[in-house]
Amino acid sequence: MIKTALNELLGIEHPVIQGGMAWVSTAELVAAVSEAGGLGILGGGNAPPDYVRDQIRQTKAMTSKPFGVNIPLFTPYLDEILNICIEERVAVVATGAGSPGTFIPQLKEAGLKVMPVVSSVALAKRLERMGADALVAEGMESGGHIGDVGTLPLVPQVVDAVKVPVIAAGGIADGRGLAAALALGAAGIQMGTRFIATTECIAHQNYKEKIVKARDRATMTSGHSLGHPIRAIRNPMARKFEKMERTDVSEEEIIEFGTGRLRLAVEEGDVVNGSLMAGQSSGLVRDIVTVKEVIERMVAEAEQIIAGLQGVVA
Repeated sequence: MIKTALNELLGIEHPVIQGGMAWVSTAELVAAVSEAGGLGILGGGNAPPDYVRDQIRQTKAMTSKPFGVNIPLFTPYLDEILNICIEERVAVVATGAGSPGTFIPQLKEAGLKVMPVVSSVALAKRLERMGADALVAEGMESGGHIGDVGTLPLVPQVVDAVKVPVIAAGGIADGRGLAAALALGAAGIQMGTRFIATTECIAHQNYKEKIVKARDRATMTSGHSLGHPIRAIRNPMARKFEKMERTDVSEEEIIEFGTGRLRLAVEEGDVVNGSLMAGQSSGLVRDIVTVKEVIERMVAEAEQIIAGLQGVVA
């Protein structure tokens, strides 16, 4: 059994966290991850407050174990959703796309754990000072919104800079990734892409199959001109978005073109016009199985690797 500081902090059996993906991380997936011993996280995205509250309550009906809510700081409903998380007594609030420093005291005073995503050492140090309970160091290999530093160099630098538990994210999809993250000093891992390709995830089958069929160079990034780069599986929509950035098209037109594309892929299975947000770990995903199998297989593989490495040292 792999036990780290993260297990105790979050009250989970395995140091495995499911990334909060908009329109993908619904109650079905989140509850399944928490029931399997990890930490499921609802994807808040730009969803309205009523939707988020309903998802929280649905999750509570499916599991009594801890789970969290991811809040991207660009959401127009930020204050309302923060209050909902407090009212509903969510165990963990995960944040992305910015610094949540101003509202960390409010959440901690209410008894919630705060777990921001960071893509730099400077932000990690600042958020630790402001009271973050743990930090997700996410490399540019991840899907969706990304930073500009890879997971392998980012994680140990963040580990060296802070004292709170650090969770490695970006490019991880199996036990080898978990073992590697622990070797880098992380207390656990966060995965998104691998959990899309599970039976409990509500994402359309077409989306899941695109991930399973992906290879090492299947993803691409776009959105650099907007200051918010995104990684997704290469398809006509992503290529057109990238082309628009290189031509004389206004920022407003580009944003309008991209709006709603993720939901189109997730709910309708449109793999031509939708945005198939996924990380480079897509090339490691080979099947669609239950969440329980993903986690159990991953932990068992990591334990075997760690035990085997002991024989390497003379």
